[in-house]
Amino acid sequence: MELIIIGLLGGLITGISPCILPVLPVIFLTGGAQSARFDGAPVPARRSRPFLVIAGLMVSFTLVTLVGSLLLGLLGLPQDVIRWAGIVVLVLIGIAMIVPRFEQMLERPFQWIPRREVANGGSGFGVGLALGAVFVPCAGPVLAAIIVAGATGRIGLDTVLLTASFAIGVAIPLLVFALAGRGVVERIRAFRTRERGLRIAAGVALLALALGLAFNVPQQLQRLVPDYTAQLQKDLTDNDQASEALGLGGLVTDENRDLDKCTNGAEELESCGTAPALRGIQSWLNTPGGSAIDLEALRGKVVLIDFWAYSCINCQRSIPHVVAWDAAYRDAGLAVIGIHSPEYAFEKDASNVAAGARNFGITYPVGLDNTLSTWTAYRNRYWPAHYLIDAQGTVRHISFGEGNYAATEKLIRELLRDADPGVTLPAATEVADDTPDAGSTTRETFLGSSKDVNFAGPDAYQAGERSYTFPASQPADTFALDGDWSVQTQFATPEAGGDARVRLDYHAAEVRTVLAGTGEVTVHRADGSSETIAIAGTPRSYPLVQTTGIEAGVLTLDVTPGVEVYSFTFG
Repeated sequence: MELIIIGLLGGLITGISPCILPVLPVIFLTGGAQSARFDGAPVPARRSRPFLVIAGLMVSFTLVTLVGSLLLGLLGLPQDVIRWAGIVVLVLIGIAMIVPRFEQMLERPFQWIPRREVANGGSGFGVGLALGAVFVPCAGPVLAAIIVAGATGRIGLDTVLLTASFAIGVAIPLLVFALAGRGVVERIRAFRTRERGLRIAAGVALLALALGLAFNVPQQLQRLVPDYTAQLQKDLTDNDQASEALGLGGLVTDENRDLDKCTNGAEELESCGTAPALRGIQSWLNTPGGSAIDLEALRGKVVLIDFWAYSCINCQRSIPHVVAWDAAYRDAGLAVIGIHSPEYAFEKDASNVAAGARNFGITYPVGLDNTLSTWTAYRNRYWPAHYLIDAQGTVRHISFGEGNYAATEKLIRELLRDADPGVTLPAATEVADDTPDAGSTTRETFLGSSKDVNFAGPDAYQAGERSYTFPASQPADTFALDGDWSVQTQFATPEAGGDARVRLDYHAAEVRTVLAGTGEVTVHRADGSSETIAIAGTPRSYPLVQTTGIEAGVLTLDVTPGVEVYSFTFG
């Protein structure tokens, strides 16, 4: 019951959040718009229509959230197939509402079914199904628990109850708008021309929503509206009871519950429960014949698990310490395991990870955690993250993010002595700690439409092909585009036949960029110097600036067509 209440309240809060705003006009208008007979005569909407629109949305949203990703994975289909299918259906329904003859054409193949109406027919259930496939509510803690459970396949009764109660909670505010739409139609039922106008308006709203979703416009609009429900979400879930209940959705389990007993970056050893098993690993690098690693088989050794991703600059600064610990203490009983948990899609490619591991000098085992199963088992949320496990299999230390290397190494040495009092340890490693102070550098900057940050320019930044111009005055710690660009989910690339540039205003001691494809990038620096970099192959990190201290600067990159620009990182 506690889980159901949390799901219901979480859904209610989400149902009034800013991310609901783009679908409200569609819900309002389609809740009362009438259908059309085959002879073109208008038919009043059923009184049950608002309920069925919302019911369709709830059903498809629940199924897509829980099993959509798993099903597409089994079929070998891209993860956005359902979303694009929903957008196409919205377009067809929108056109049908505006052009009755088109609706009749859509219905013609189904005329053999008695009283069958498709498109925006009498019930409205089909409209709801399409909306549910493209409906992306704000990912608060409750929805996060549902998504993680669905993505990792741990779908039980608790997850289903949480998802259903969340969907009902979201549906209640939306149903209010759908009923309001029906009420408007009922008040003006005597005016057929206005009723026809409402139907056309609903069709236009559906087309506008579909077009906006195709170009991620709702994301842009949501950024303009403060999240006035954030504190409500925090108040609902930021307590032990809610955390315990949400654990049933797959975040907290009996296996990882005691990890909360570890303090991030502690100076002394703690006892935080038996280390969760390594699971869902797609393949292994640096093991005999690609064989899997079992933590239980490593009892008697001290184990360090390092969560990393090869294009993450924070990991790139941390890895030299991990490599040095492996080299210094492997013979003394330390087993280092790298868990590569990707942030980008290209980081799921085994050859890319293998190349990254070679570049960093990694010779210890690396598991490819492409489904984030081990990441989830440890409830990890950071790149990098270090989990130190003693010879009995108990987690004794956790360190999130960069830094804290001296304390981690001190605890490694202490556990090695505990495991073997007679062990002879080498001198402590002497790898420089290059961790920048918090806020001392420009934040990591992504050019993909899914999570672009730091964009500056007179133009809106969105997925698709368009022309950009540099702003007359560019703020610090931002990037801007000039020329014709195609912005994809994870990268931006110049259009063929045109000149394209990126201008980066930064403050850092080190600047790197992740590039892929084929072509050239010419880097122009403020001092007048320039450098041309030849790009060929899969995504990798290229250095642009390396100085002894943090300083402000501006870079302009001339990018040729065929080159994909993923991100800029700063150190």
